[in-house]
Amino acid sequence: MQKIFGDYIEKLPSELDSLEMTFTPTKRSIRQRWSNNRLSAQFVADYFSAFLPTDEDDRDCDRRIKERKSAVSYVANELLENAMKFSDLECNLKVKFGIYFLQNIKKEDAEVKVVLYATNSVTAQGVAKFQTFLTKLLASDPEELYVMQVEKSLEEDDSEGSGLGFLTMINDYSGKLGWNFETLSTEPQTYTVTTMVQLTV
Repeated sequence: MQKIFGDYIEKLPSELDSLEMTFTPTKRSIRQRWSNNRLSAQFVADYFSAFLPTDEDDRDCDRRIKERKSAVSYVANELLENAMKFSDLECNLKVKFGIYFLQNIKKEDAEVKVVLYATNSVTAQGVAKFQTFLTKLLASDPEELYVMQVEKSLEEDDSEGSGLGFLTMINDYSGKLGWNFETLSTEPQTYTVTTMVQLTV
């Protein structure tokens, strides 16, 4: 079974620059995982920025690079956190993470297009819950839904599964998001979800 939601690119350009990594989800404390995720996200942002052209005569160049790195770091961190947090640990499947450039970078490029993605295992119950949320997300105004989800998380004192990270990517970074659900096996039930974010920075 395969089911796609949102803006999902099924075949990424293999001829362009990319970076792919794998991580092993564990039962370590959230604090330890957050630290590792943050370091990994910063590494990806540094990798991304190494491809950006620099211009010593352009006073705004450093500022633009910093803003671009910040956007990539935020999205990478959110994707890794979600993938680790919601992985089905019984499957023993590694989390896959990657960044792809959607263009060859030239000095005159005012904008750079990249794709970040994370693939993780998920339980059957998690698939159903996530797909219900995505249906709501894709049918809603993202700014209105953000306010609703913030209020809901305050009332319930629990932001897990609130989707605030996704909504921030859409509202603050103009990210185009897509998801691909796949059934790997039925006995035992094994599912994966790939979350993809297209950024123009």
